[in-house]
Amino acid sequence: MTGSARIERVVTSGTFSLDGGTWEVDNNVWLIGNDSDVLVVDAAHDAAAIMAAAGERRVVAIVCTHAHNDHIDAAPELARLSGAPIMLHPDDRVLWDMTHPGVVPDRDLTDGDCLTVAGVELWVHHTPGHAPGAVCLYAPQLNALFSGDTLFQGGPGATGRSYSDFGTIIGSIRDRLLTLPPDTVVYTGHGDTTTIGAESPHLDEWLARGH
Repeated sequence: MTGSARIERVVTSGTFSLDGGTWEVDNNVWLIGNDSDVLVVDAAHDAAAIMAAAGERRVVAIVCTHAHNDHIDAAPELARLSGAPIMLHPDDRVLWDMTHPGVVPDRDLTDGDCLTVAGVELWVHHTPGHAPGAVCLYAPQLNALFSGDTLFQGGPGATGRSYSDFGTIIGSIRDRLLTLPPDTVVYTGHGDTTTIGAESPHLDEWLARGH
């Protein structure tokens, strides 16, 4: 008996660097799986801590919601320790190569892909804006959306740095995320969870903030 699928969080700490600046950050690493298999969303900062959370389970994939360094810095080491493939949308290779030159992700993520772990389907939604290859994973069986840095409690991810665009992220959130059921729980790349229903009434406010 492998148990039913569940969601676990590991919080890791490190730095985010882009455009000549560096900031201290805490990242959410999400593990989706059961007692035998687990999928990792965003291998941030500490491969050993992520492996400890996985325990004896088989890591089936390391999915990168985007390639800012704080979300991928531990990915090659985690892949080495676990044998799992690294998955990334190809539009984020420009960011990936800044952190891991000479290392190639194992598989491309494409809009509409369906990944499976522990009998759960995770649907890939390409949601550019925070980064060109940003993706979210929607797991209807778990009533869950893993949003990376696209949507947070309180609004969209930051778009003030290179390779980001405010209008694009708003379009991604409006067209790809706010159409999901309102009770969908949003598991974010940093900070607390929220729900689609809690965020959707604020779209006009976000639009006004962007002008």
